[in-house]
Order: sequence, then C-alpha cells, then structure tokens
Amino acid sequence: MIRLFRSKIYLAIILIVVVLATGIIGYRLLSNLSWLDAFYMTVITVTTVGFSEVGPLSAEAKVFTVFLIISSVFIFAFAISVITEYILSRNSLEVLKKKKVKNMINKLSDHVIICGFGRNGNQAAVRLSAYNRPFVVIENDKEVIEKFGNGYLFVEGDASDDEILLQAGIDRAKFIITTLPDDAANLFLVLSARQLNKGLKIISRASLISSQKKLMLAGADQVIMPDKIGGDHMASLVVMPDLISFMDELSLEGEHTTNLEEVAIEDFSGHGEHKSLRDLDLRRKTGCTIIGYIAPDGKYTINPEANMQLQPKSKVIVLGRPEQIRKLNEMFNL
Repeated sequence: MIRLFRSKIYLAIILIVVVLATGIIGYRLLSNLSWLDAFYMTVITVTTVGFSEVGPLSAEAKVFTVFLIISSVFIFAFAISVITEYILSRNSLEVLKKKKVKNMINKLSDHVIICGFGRNGNQAAVRLSAYNRPFVVIENDKEVIEKFGNGYLFVEGDASDDEILLQAGIDRAKFIITTLPDDAANLFLVLSARQLNKGLKIISRASLISSQKKLMLAGADQVIMPDKIGGDHMASLVVMPDLISFMDELSLEGEHTTNLEEVAIEDFSGHGEHKSLRDLDLRRKTGCTIIGYIAPDGKYTINPEANMQLQPKSKVIVLGRPEQIRKLNEMFNL
C-alpha cells in the first residue's frame, strides 16, 4: 500500500512539473515574454495569487491562461489529496502494525525477552531465531526498530520501565537477556525484572568485573562478560589453536548445522524404559554420542559412564553430525 501511495506522489510531482513547463513555454510562445516573465506568469497563474500580469495578454494567451488555471487547480488538488492520504494512511498502518505486534506478544508464554538490540542483543536474536525460540526485543531507538521490525517483535521504550517490561510479557516470560551497554542500567533492569517475575531466569551482560557480583546479588542467574570471553578465546587460539578451531566447528546455529543437542530425560519416555545411559543406546540408534549428563540439581558430569543411572528432570548433552542430530530429533520427536 505504501508503494501505491508513493507511485501516486511521483505521478502528482510529474503532473505539477508538466503544468509548470507547459505554462512557461506557452507564455513564452504566445506572449513573446522572456523566460523569467514566462516563469513569473506561470507561477502566479497556477497558484491563483491574483498579482497583475507583466503586460497585456492576447486573446490566445487569455484562453491559454484559463485552461492553465483549470488544469493546475485539479492537479494541485490531486497532489494535496495524495500527500494527505499518504500521511494519514502511514499513521494508520503504523497503528495497525503496533496493534498486531501487541496481540502477538500477548499470545506468547515461556518466551525470551531481549533488552537492547546492540551487537550482543542482535546476536542473541539471531541464535534464538535459529532455534525457533519465541522472543521479544525491547529497544528505545526508533531507527533500529524500523530497520529490523519486519523480522522481530519489538517493544519501543526504556527497558527499565516496568510498564514496558509488562508490555513485553515479562510476567509470562521464562528468560530475560539484558544487553544494555551500561552496567548500572543492567543492574536496575535486573532488580525490576526480578521484582516483576520471581521465577524468571535472568542472564545479564557486564562490562566490569566489579559489576558481576552486584548483578548476581540483584537477582541475575548468570552474568556474561563479552570482552572477557573474547579475550580468552583469542588467547586460546594462541595456546591451543587446533582444539579451539575444533570447538568452533561444533555449530549451534540451527537445525541443519547443529552438532550439539540438549535433551531432557523425559523426552525419551514412551520409547521404552531407560534406567541408565546404556539403556538409551543412542550410539547404535542414531550415531550420536552422549558427552555430558546434567543432574536435576544442575551438577555436570563430563563423559559419563554407560551405567550412570538416569534421574527424573535430568538432561543429557549429545554430540553428532547434523544428519545424526536430525535422526535423533525425528526418532524421539524432539
């Protein structure tokens, strides 16, 4: 619809230019006026301001003036109506778009809220999209929202405002990722988020080591320091480059390139009784290898033994090639 209005605007501009050009050339030929006088006569005619003519007009020039006035009135009226319609329709479309986004957010539950859409927020959105996890982005920069608004659900406003957090559905959300560039803003946001949803899992960004403990005390479950991670990664490429390159090959990007998968033990129910990792027998069934076990209390076991007993609400970390991971997902309807 916006394109249609733009095409009408272009048409109106072309018609106005044609009228002005016709008037200038017409007065130049019919009244033998200079180019400046012809332009002056055209402008006062099409705008109907009522100024006096630069000189007496012939009968042909008077008839030409009548037709020029009539045509310019209709063309200018058309141009004004198109511009007005475009402005009103643009505002209406913006209202409808915001209402649609609001309705979509209201239908979400157990979703993720990303606060801030800088480098970290953008990367988080890309990763969540790859896994088809529903999420909402809170951003106060209107230009950023206009640039990425067609792909993601945005709420415009200050993420530290309780009303904005409620609009993003924080009372129904499962995770919140705070990626604001200022540690103090992240700290205030973590306090607000924890107050609005006691069971929310909060992952916060931090720039300073001194802020990490404060964010944890404020209610953050995990605090990530992107600069520290980046420095550690670059140093590791010097100390053990082949190992880090191999780890980089373990992609988590999406369903067609995934090498790692986290699976809850309950997801294997309905496919026989499984008391231990040996009972799962994933290596024979799918080609995947279990490289980690997460107990219900969150304790990690790397490379667990085959006779490890499975507990309710525990998880396993599975490694495999993309086709093996897909076979695992298909076999157990993950």
